[in-house]
Amino acid sequence: MVLNRLGILTDEVSDRFEEALDWIAEQGLKHVEVRVVNGQNAADLNDDQLREVRKQVEGRGLFISAIASPLFKCKLDPSREVAAGDTFGQIEESVDAHFAKLDRVIAIAKLLNTNRIRIFSFWREADPSLYTGEIVPHLQRAAKTAAEQGVTLLLENEPSCNGGYAEEVALLVREIASPALRGLWDPGNEAYAGGEAYPAGYAAMKEYLAHVHLKDAYIREDGTGRCVPLGSGNVAVIEQLKALQADGYDGLFTIETHFIPAGGSKMTGTCMTLDALRTLLKEAGTE
Repeated sequence: MVLNRLGILTDEVSDRFEEALDWIAEQGLKHVEVRVVNGQNAADLNDDQLREVRKQVEGRGLFISAIASPLFKCKLDPSREVAAGDTFGQIEESVDAHFAKLDRVIAIAKLLNTNRIRIFSFWREADPSLYTGEIVPHLQRAAKTAAEQGVTLLLENEPSCNGGYAEEVALLVREIASPALRGLWDPGNEAYAGGEAYPAGYAAMKEYLAHVHLKDAYIREDGTGRCVPLGSGNVAVIEQLKALQADGYDGLFTIETHFIPAGGSKMTGTCMTLDALRTLLKEAGTE
């Protein structure tokens, strides 16, 4: 079942877009998420480039499942010290600039024939719970725009953002209360941040998720994390997959391994992760 709904972020395979697509098609995967294309963030592509992206993807029998945008990876208030994380080529911009970017990314999604856009919850404050009253109105505004345009925003649990853990994302989705904004569940991110991905994280997220990213993380004795192939970290992958199936999850899965072996390449790491997933799916009986 999972294999029929499995895709990947292209730049997890290779920085060269067509090389990534060729490998993805050869592996029998079904869809791609678009984040970076030949070194350029998807949010910065022009219409001609986007049409070529769609042509290359669909020409290989794939479809684009989502735009993995950097939307709302920014400071709520420039005067406050906050955490920061990967931006994949995007400069630090204001909240207003990100709302302008939202309009462009919605147009990009339509050009690429998808209605799903991954978003975040602003760079993480020292105590995110103190700023829920600021975060929610902004994301409600974004959800209203998304609903009017017929797209769905997927709010990912990201350790560098205010919705860093499943419980925090679930709270935001509940407060925003819009069918145009749902959760994107990444058990690997939960583990990387030191949380229990399964069962605790999943229990918080399962009512609100509409998309799943697959990665695994191993937590060292000093508390720091590193990404590893699926099944070799702290995520109870088999149990998680079984629970998703038992709970009737019928959405998509996307590999986002973040794992590059010593002396290897992105493609090598992703191949190791995909091979591990296939083995785990057989063990779980959720192929």
